[in-house]
Amino acid sequence: MSPLTEQQLLQILPNARPVAGIFVPALNRAMARFGIDNRLRAAAFIAQVGHESGHLRVLAENLNYKPDALLALFSRSRISEASARAFGRIDGRPANQPAIANSIYGGAWGATNLGNKAEGDGWRYRGRGLIQLTGLSNYRAAAAALGQPLVDKPELLEQPEVAAQSAAWWWSQRGLNKLADAGSIQDIGSIINTGQPGRVPHGADERRALYKRALEVL
Repeated sequence: MSPLTEQQLLQILPNARPVAGIFVPALNRAMARFGIDNRLRAAAFIAQVGHESGHLRVLAENLNYKPDALLALFSRSRISEASARAFGRIDGRPANQPAIANSIYGGAWGATNLGNKAEGDGWRYRGRGLIQLTGLSNYRAAAAALGQPLVDKPELLEQPEVAAQSAAWWWSQRGLNKLADAGSIQDIGSIINTGQPGRVPHGADERRALYKRALEVL
């Protein structure tokens, strides 16, 4: 497969125009490194990271939730109703995003599922990169694979090169190239969004539309 061009990227992700020139070489290096090397794999990868990152423009998780959204999205074992009311965004008061992150990614759930054990780990290791890498365990594994000091400098995942490399590494680790070869687009989105196949991911319609466009362009 030929390297992705800036024109192709903008045909697939038109809202990426401000950052396309920076991301094209980063994406090409990341895809080459992790075997995203045919039309089906590249189309699936670009569609998914495009959806996850708001067309490559959002590299750190936005936790600006209202209380009711927090209660709907996360179980009471992750955030209590009192905390949701105290930390969520209401008229005249922004969300307390560090407190939200430390609630939903900390505590017993965060320690078991994400390796977040120290105070503040939830916010420190919130979702970053093109596929929202989340939690100390994932940061540590990516750091070892990519040779980047992500545990000490988690903000590196907000740089285009590392954001792209981490997404392609995560993709490869979870066998998504095989699913892309099979055209299992909903399962890819489900694994990215929910951690397992067989579910309808958030933004399923946009993921499919971006994938269809990518197939036409590549």
